[in-house]
Amino acid sequence: MGAEQATLVLIKPDGLKKSLTGNILTRLSETKLEIVAAKIAKVSKELATQHYVHLQDKPFFEELICYLMGELHSRRKVMAMVYWGEDAINKVRALAGATNPEEADPVSIRGAYGRITTKGVYENVIHASSNEQEAQREIQLWFGPDEIIVDLYPSKEIIAKEVKQRVWVK
Repeated sequence: MGAEQATLVLIKPDGLKKSLTGNILTRLSETKLEIVAAKIAKVSKELATQHYVHLQDKPFFEELICYLMGELHSRRKVMAMVYWGEDAINKVRALAGATNPEEADPVSIRGAYGRITTKGVYENVIHASSNEQEAQREIQLWFGPDEIIVDLYPSKEIIAKEVKQRVWVK
């Protein structure tokens, strides 16, 4: 029996453009994990760069940033979720399949729906954290403590002064 873990799952812009959200969520439900956070997020260049910081020296880095930002698919959003439960990282990665869609098992999410562009970018429709350290880094990048329904990591309360935020006009 493994320990309870959290993992970040992103349905990338190509997955949203191809209306694969339902298919992917159905497949992920096979893990019997709990979704403890979910949102549709507009991806800024800063967020995309921080998410893929470990690949910044790769020749395809800029194309990857454009891909996550939705510039390649006219869908400037991703669906970000935190799945939580026993052995979450391995369970989600097994269903997601290999990063390279051509090497992924055909019954995996990436094997079924992914492709490689002519420039060599893996359009693999889904992101899944690779290990516990990356999961924590990624979850904390995409979500604040109050957006997650369980206490995954230590947090603190602060009193923020002069915080600029948008509110609804009444």
